[in-house]
Amino acid sequence: MLFADTDHNKEDDPMAEPQSVAPETTQPKRRKFLTGAAGAAGAAAVGFPMISVAQSPIVLKMQGAWGAKDIFNEMAEQYVQRVNEMSGGKLRIDYLVAGSVVKPFEVMDATSKGVIDCCHQVAVYWYGKSKVASLFGSGPVNGCDANQMLAWIHRKGTPLYDELVAKLGLNVVAFFAMPMPTQPLGWFKKPIKGAADLKGFKYRTVGLAADLMQDMGLKVTQLPGGEIVPAMERGVIDAFEFNNPTSDRRFGAQDVAKNYYMGSYHQAMEFFEIDFNKKRYESLPKELQAILKYAAEAASTANYALAMDQYSIDLQELKSKDKVNVLRTPKDVFAAQLVSWDKLVKKLSDEDPFFKKVWESQKEWAKRVGYYHFFNNADYQQAYEHLYGKLGF
Repeated sequence: MLFADTDHNKEDDPMAEPQSVAPETTQPKRRKFLTGAAGAAGAAAVGFPMISVAQSPIVLKMQGAWGAKDIFNEMAEQYVQRVNEMSGGKLRIDYLVAGSVVKPFEVMDATSKGVIDCCHQVAVYWYGKSKVASLFGSGPVNGCDANQMLAWIHRKGTPLYDELVAKLGLNVVAFFAMPMPTQPLGWFKKPIKGAADLKGFKYRTVGLAADLMQDMGLKVTQLPGGEIVPAMERGVIDAFEFNNPTSDRRFGAQDVAKNYYMGSYHQAMEFFEIDFNKKRYESLPKELQAILKYAAEAASTANYALAMDQYSIDLQELKSKDKVNVLRTPKDVFAAQLVSWDKLVKKLSDEDPFFKKVWESQKEWAKRVGYYHFFNNADYQQAYEHLYGKLGF
């Protein structure tokens, strides 16, 4: 869907519907030549030079799945900025926050149907269509981290993703960015000492992590980020995870819980999924398609740099300013999560051959890449503690 070049102030009017109109383009005026006689010397041509009128940019409307204050909006805007600057005025993405056109969990369908041109989200927000989607986001832990699994998507996973969306009838082209650090186990009103203490908690997560935590005895509710704190205040949930210290702090997690457990296998990796309506994408000139593709790689680096800076600042301020108990997740929680993952992956692989196909591709990659990583990697914790003292866990 092509939208007119209109201003949209997402802060003043976050729920405004963008207006769809026919594309407007201005073609350069044709040259006109006047020929006249110039006495006995013969005919002479007198020409008026062509007047060039700049063509209006192609405008794409992108909606994110993130609340207005979330750092993920800044990361989406880093992508948009790179596209807009690299296109040299030929293409512009206008970015809208969550809820501007559709709800956060609806952006995939809206993009596929052409209601919006593109979206910025995560795969677990549409895994209800197929649990295979979580394998391109926060799937089962396999021994590799997010950086290494984003490499799998680039080297091995994209054809499998394309096969998945084709099976589901989704009219999208996707690019992936931002290898997200391990997501914390999350925020709890009451402290926990081990896996047994988790049973009975009313807990928010999304994707296959929901199946995992249910297997561990929690009562799971799947909610967009903007609905988490109100749900905690109403008692609908009494524990939750979202993603990172900055997002959590900005939407007020520290006001509804004081026990923050870092580290978990439930979402040990995740990535942004930048989707485009396939028909709309394929209608663009090849050079603009390339900009949309490779800007995702550029934004991935910028996103990660922003995350490392801001996440670490906010974690310290959660401790010092907000008086949050920042704790390491108990080791037996990790062990219990692995047991539950084993059961869940076997069940899904037995039920769905395509799930098994993607999972086997990931395992083949992780076994080889993880071997290299663990044999080669320096002991960074030892170096950290040499310089700054024991971490205390």
